[in-house]
Amino acid sequence: MDLGIKGKRALVCASSKGLGRGCAEALAEAGVNLIMNARGAEALAETADAIRAAHGVEVTEVAADVTTENGRAAVLEAAGDLDILVNNAGGPPPGMWTDWDRDDFIAALDANMLTPIALMKAVLPGMMERGWGRVVNITSQSVKSPIPVLGLSNSARAGLTGYVAGTSRQVAPSGVTINNLLPGIHATDRAVSLDSGVSQAQGISIDEARAAREATIPARRYGTPEEFGQTCAFLCSQHAGFIVGQNILLDGGAVNTTL
Repeated sequence: MDLGIKGKRALVCASSKGLGRGCAEALAEAGVNLIMNARGAEALAETADAIRAAHGVEVTEVAADVTTENGRAAVLEAAGDLDILVNNAGGPPPGMWTDWDRDDFIAALDANMLTPIALMKAVLPGMMERGWGRVVNITSQSVKSPIPVLGLSNSARAGLTGYVAGTSRQVAPSGVTINNLLPGIHATDRAVSLDSGVSQAQGISIDEARAAREATIPARRYGTPEEFGQTCAFLCSQHAGFIVGQNILLDGGAVNTTL
């Protein structure tokens, strides 16, 4: 399918690896020029080179922490006029409700709610003026089904979801859409970290830990960054202009819900 976005310009945050890279790869395959951001310069450069070689698109790298004011300023200066924004950032650490104080919540909100809001506020006016734009926020399946040990993430991402619900309806008349992608577990470094923790805690192999987790997923497997990226690219396409303010699960059916 021709997504109709060849030559568009996209900023993809946290795109050196994992789900962010999957989104960058899929957009590049569709002919989109990229501004790629991540904190690690070396991994970012390697990924950017691979995408240039594979797809022949323009790729600008900005190694910066986008959750900081200076990092956002650097990324936005390099980005210029954007057609597409993909917000992405790692989640806060796990724990119990007794572990967290005000500073922990402020850090989580800064990274997973206030940063994507700040980036949206920066780019939405230009998109609206030009009459076209796409924003995709990578959040979590915990928005639909809270994960007890991820209370910081549950809180921050739920706040972002509420912001998008209202804002998306306000910008839609100008041809701009905002939607959220809610990943379950995918075959990324995060999954390896989680499975390693279970392996150590239970005295089993990583393969056994993964098999046990896969058994809880109706699809009986982990998702891939590639299929996640293709879903993101579709939401950024010319064909998705009637999808507004939605929260789309990519979890293999793990969240058991009717709606």
